[in-house]
Amino acid sequence: MKALLRQSALLVVLALLPAAVQALYLREKIPWQSRVAESDFVEVDTARGWGPNVIWIDARPSDEFERDHVPGAVSLNEDRWGEGLSQFLATQWSPEKKIVVYCSAASCNLAEDVARRLREEAKLPNEIRILKGGWEAWLAKK
Repeated sequence: MKALLRQSALLVVLALLPAAVQALYLREKIPWQSRVAESDFVEVDTARGWGPNVIWIDARPSDEFERDHVPGAVSLNEDRWGEGLSQFLATQWSPEKKIVVYCSAASCNLAEDVARRLREEAKLPNEIRILKGGWEAWLAKK
């Protein structure tokens, strides 16, 4: 029984060794920070100040969008990306307007994913920003 416990402990240590080496020696190369540059975020007040020169995109699930959303916002999320993107481009998109994408809260990554896809897949030339703090920040500033 002791030999089995010793072998199990040795396997656990060996399994954790690569992670420990990475954490200690490659600290600067591991993305501990946000996946998005700070310059890609925008504060609620700044985005509101853009007035009619902004398109609001709600990246939250459709049921949350239907409950409440930024006035004039468009629902465009990962679940409906194919149909939602083509509808957005045909009806609401304007090349001269800024785009602000938001989701539920600062901890939500959906806005980051939608903003990335608008840049990389849809190749939109617009200035695309992510609302800092998401829907919760919008409500707090209401």
